[in-house]
Amino acid sequence: MHRQKKAMLWLRSAASACLLLSLNLYAAEKPKLVLQITVDQLRGDMPERYLARMGKGGFKYLLNEGAVYKDAHHNHANTETIVGHATLATGALPAVHGMIGNVWFDDKLQRLVYNVEDSSYPLLSANAGVNQKTELDPTQRTAKSSGRSPSNIQVSTFSDELMIASNGKAKVFGVSVKDRGAISMAGHMGKAFWFSKKSGEFVTSSYYYDNYPEWVLNWNAAKPTEKYHQASWQLMQAKQNYVFAKQDEQPWETKLPGFGRTFPHQYGDLSNGYFNTFLTLSPAGDELTLDFAKAIVNNEQLGQDDITDYLSVSFSSTDYVSHMFGPSSLEAEDNMLRLDKTIAKLLSFIDKKVGLDNTLIVLSADHGAAEAPAYLSTLGMKTKVVAPKTWDKSPGMKALKRQFGFDKALIKSYFHPYIYLDRDLIARRKLSLKQVQKAVAMEVEKFDGVALAVTSSDIESGNTPQNYLHTLVVNNHSKNRSGDIYIVLEAHRFVADMEGLTVATTHGSPWGYDTFVPLIFAGFNIDDDIVYDRVSTTDIAVTLSAILGIKAPSGAQGKILSKVLDTD
Repeated sequence: MHRQKKAMLWLRSAASACLLLSLNLYAAEKPKLVLQITVDQLRGDMPERYLARMGKGGFKYLLNEGAVYKDAHHNHANTETIVGHATLATGALPAVHGMIGNVWFDDKLQRLVYNVEDSSYPLLSANAGVNQKTELDPTQRTAKSSGRSPSNIQVSTFSDELMIASNGKAKVFGVSVKDRGAISMAGHMGKAFWFSKKSGEFVTSSYYYDNYPEWVLNWNAAKPTEKYHQASWQLMQAKQNYVFAKQDEQPWETKLPGFGRTFPHQYGDLSNGYFNTFLTLSPAGDELTLDFAKAIVNNEQLGQDDITDYLSVSFSSTDYVSHMFGPSSLEAEDNMLRLDKTIAKLLSFIDKKVGLDNTLIVLSADHGAAEAPAYLSTLGMKTKVVAPKTWDKSPGMKALKRQFGFDKALIKSYFHPYIYLDRDLIARRKLSLKQVQKAVAMEVEKFDGVALAVTSSDIESGNTPQNYLHTLVVNNHSKNRSGDIYIVLEAHRFVADMEGLTVATTHGSPWGYDTFVPLIFAGFNIDDDIVYDRVSTTDIAVTLSAILGIKAPSGAQGKILSKVLDTD
């Protein structure tokens, strides 16, 4: 037994030494560029779904030449854009990085706030704020200011640590159609640019610059969206080649006036108020993002010296297309083929400018994708949407209001996944917030489609069951930002009404289809490998830090993915 113990200790010591040697080898030879690609709403199975009809330079290159993790998941319950992006950037859970939802209720302001809004840092473009009349994203419409910054992210990001380690000499950029997709990845110290659906330009705020760099002004002045004037989104391949060729129009798909739900989808005239929005609902949004990312590399000379630079490119079209048409639709299928082409163009460009051998690439997603319930119904799964707006008017809730002496709504607001109670009225009635939360949660759990209703009081007191779903809810909880009650809907159930716009599907649950994302490392010193171990998206930032030999982000909770560092 003593010999066995010594042998095990020796093996563990040898394994640690090998990992340390790998880390030292990486630290000695660093990449010139870290390219982090994030695809919004890319479920883990999607890169391979249509692989046979894809080219060689995009997903096929990544899957064949990279270290591919087949079972990567987000370990938090609210699988929304900012939550996932912030987790990828920081290696921390939402409970630590603080970005617990696209919106949350601010006690000081007494209103819902948008995650990256910041009135202290206005946009540099006066005409680039949110157009309330044409903005389809309800979370964007929540913002009361067009100002933007990363100030709400409560810990450092990988890109921040890269800046710290290089004494501010690394060049760090984030670009996306979505402001939250660019800002989160660029961190507190980098530069972020995003697409304004109001002006049709890539914009930024005074947090990053006093004035636009000349090259940005020139890029926008070239009117990059004009090439889509009176054009349309058409199928890239012959229609008969598509899996969903016969389902071009389905009753559950969103039918926007002028854009429709059949191919070709018309962009229309530049003067149309929805013109730029239509671009983002199609592969054109990713094409514009790619073009601007290339402009960053060219004009800022990324990857051209011995100091490692960082570029985050977050592609958003997959998310918008899936919301409008569902992930199993002709539109989503064509978008995936076009995304593959866009990624191939990005990698080819980086290869010419920096060299893929000099570039550390990582691809993942901020969250997965739920199938449209109506689509599942056609295959035999019975499911339907949930209507939270009716909850406060139910007999059970009316009885609770009488019990607690409420003369108005007990549920002050519901913005998925949180219920917000009227805390001022609860305080004036001298009621126990914990008891009211518990009573409401018990009543809500009776409603059709609700799997769990977890109170913030139970989470903060550690009084929650130690199971998978509850753990993901706890991982999402921030004392100062989370609502009174966290709602988990049953699998394949969701709220279809996005503030008046009926969508085909959405995301935001802790179920596998929403937490499951791709994870691929490729390029610089990365051997091709397939790993079936379950891993977390919190592992990405710490693994990138280990490869570069720098400190992990301040709130990082992931583990180093040692197989990425295996150079044998």
